[in-house]
Amino acid sequence: MSVLRLENVSRWYGNVVAVNGVSMDIGPGVTGLLGPNGAGKSTIIHMMGGFLPPSSGTVELDGAPLWQNPEIYRHVGLVPERETAYDFLTGKQFIVAMAKLHKLADPGAAARRAISQVEMEYAQDRTIGNYSKGMKQRIKMASALVHDPPVLLLDEPFNGMDPRQRIQLMDLIRRMAAEGRTILFSSHILEEVERLASHIEVIVAGRHAASGDFRAIRRLMTDRPHIFLVRSTDDRKLAAAIIADGSASSVQLTEKGLQIEATDFQRFTWFLPQVARDAKVRLWEVSPADESLESVFSYLVAR
Repeated sequence: MSVLRLENVSRWYGNVVAVNGVSMDIGPGVTGLLGPNGAGKSTIIHMMGGFLPPSSGTVELDGAPLWQNPEIYRHVGLVPERETAYDFLTGKQFIVAMAKLHKLADPGAAARRAISQVEMEYAQDRTIGNYSKGMKQRIKMASALVHDPPVLLLDEPFNGMDPRQRIQLMDLIRRMAAEGRTILFSSHILEEVERLASHIEVIVAGRHAASGDFRAIRRLMTDRPHIFLVRSTDDRKLAAAIIADGSASSVQLTEKGLQIEATDFQRFTWFLPQVARDAKVRLWEVSPADESLESVFSYLVAR
């Protein structure tokens, strides 16, 4: 049972801070590393894989430092977000080459096993340059599995996959987690994490925003103040009724309609159509004004 540990880790490039004081433990099972694009997820994964040194802090696997420790590579499989395969090789040639780099006793057998795991036998003799994005993702997954590592680091592994490919990879990740492997995968898509990981780590702008059970953090996201834009046949009358109810902390009359900050999300979404009906006000539009991932995650950072 392998455990990855980051202790007060920062990484900067010149004057740019990519990761700032992050601490977390990643144990057996599937952990989702969630955050918007550019949050620092790839930098964290590269440090966990031993391919990038932290500027400060420590990154360890089972107590051993990851940076400048070649022995660690026998225990870690990495699927980077960027393309890393050689387009002129066939899928099979690429995986056999990876098996040889790991000095496996039978590279051919190891390659066949890894290619079978990602269901790429049908395309193993085609050159990688002719693969689709989803196929390239799967052959990268095979390269990470060829030496049967106990730890897998997957950076946006579902990018470019069609629905069938995504389901196949999710099933494979679940099976490997059931075997006791430690699996960390990054995503900026909430639904991907929800389907795979019960435990998540949230990263925003290089900072550790939240950690724990997915359902609890999802509740935090749902229960945060929500801003809505509402247009109706009588905005003033509707505003007065909403203020009287108390489910919103502020109601502003703008040129585009009412801008409402709802502090009790569940009550507000139930109350709004009721009060509109009672006041004989027709609702023309009710739309969230702050539903981007950046706004959701920024709320978690500010807590």
